Amino acid sequence: MTGVADDSGADGDPDRINPDRINPDRINPGRDDPDSDWNWSQRAETGTQRLDRNFSALLQELRVVQTGVQILTGFLLTIPFQDGFEDLGGTLRVIYLITVSCAIAAAILLAAPVALHRALFRQHRLDVVVTAAHRLAYLGLLLLGLALSGAVTVVFGATAGPVAAIVAGTVTLLAILAVWLLLPAVLRVRLASPARDD
Repeated sequence: MTGVADDSGADGDPDRINPDRINPDRINPGRDDPDSDWNWSQRAETGTQRLDRNFSALLQELRVVQTGVQILTGFLLTIPFQDGFEDLGGTLRVIYLITVSCAIAAAILLAAPVALHRALFRQHRLDVVVTAAHRLAYLGLLLLGLALSGAVTVVFGATAGPVAAIVAGTVTLLAILAVWLLLPAVLRVRLASPARDD
């Protein structure tokens, strides 16, 4: 067909794009995507390449946070088998169970993008995978924040009493909200412009 670039790779694989042979009019990353023109002009990046980059970045972030979730969850799951657990009061036990539930839910959500990618592998729907994975990861981070705050509350409650537990848990939760939610929101508003790189 004349006027249409062959975007297959050097080995003839139609799933592999050769950037040197791309017609930007043919491979429009999405006419409803306000960043597509910027990505093309600044990176010579197609919509597919952008999705690949976004998914790779997300996987790198998940590798970092999953280690922390696994360590926290492992620690929490061993607490009932330690001496002195039976001395925890009823309130601390409830907080502990909520904390364990949040940690396990966070671990599930932060691993879900991998399962989602496996389930949709070679279905050519990386857009769905990236969007869903982003939302799952964000929810997993929020649950991780609750689990961290709960873990601090239980540890301080068991070692320093209820007042220290409330203070430590509240300070931890406020710090997480400030650094994980408020700061990114402020930066996003402050840096908002038509030419975003995300």
